[in-house]
Amino acid sequence: MALLGLPVLLFALITWQVVAHGPLLRLDSRLSSALVHPDRFSELLSDLGNVQVAIPVLVLVIAYVARRGRATGTDRWWLPPTAAAVLMALVPAIIVPLKDWTARPGTPVVPPAVGYFPSGHTATAAIAYGSATLVLLPWLASAAARRTAVAVCAALVLGVSYGLVRRGYHWPLDVVASWCLATVLLTSLRLLLSRSTRRSSSGTPSSRTGPS
Repeated sequence: MALLGLPVLLFALITWQVVAHGPLLRLDSRLSSALVHPDRFSELLSDLGNVQVAIPVLVLVIAYVARRGRATGTDRWWLPPTAAAVLMALVPAIIVPLKDWTARPGTPVVPPAVGYFPSGHTATAAIAYGSATLVLLPWLASAAARRTAVAVCAALVLGVSYGLVRRGYHWPLDVVASWCLATVLLTSLRLLLSRSTRRSSSGTPSSRTGPS
């Protein structure tokens, strides 16, 4: 449960500081000033968190997993792709009200506006690529392939996060807050999928008959 409790507490702390304009924001501002250096590469990295990029990746993986599960007759094959899709749909339902409530201004690099906390691009990337990885892992044949998938997912999310801060689209704490939210959501998805797998394994009789 620590995987759920710690990010929840950290998110609550960061949100409190943002709403109360606490001292943590001064550190955030100094860190942003040291990291911001707008360039084309950081902009391209941040674009990997666009809905137009991340969602199609998730849709392709969901379609592949659903097709494989149905073709092989996997028990409740529809659950992983459906859960991943629902989780992705929850992102705007969570992020948009938080942006409206906190009304945090952007960095000096972006035009004057509010609604930058938490980072929607970071959350979109983390949930889209993270969910795609979680539902795909059981269908990868080797440990090396699974490690590669996890590494690619981490690289994409970290790349988006770095690009957003480096380009000045978001304060560092905006990104960290979305990491916390994504950790809670993805951990919940993983627990759901693991429980479903255990239930299916214990409830499905063996196809083997007779003595071994």
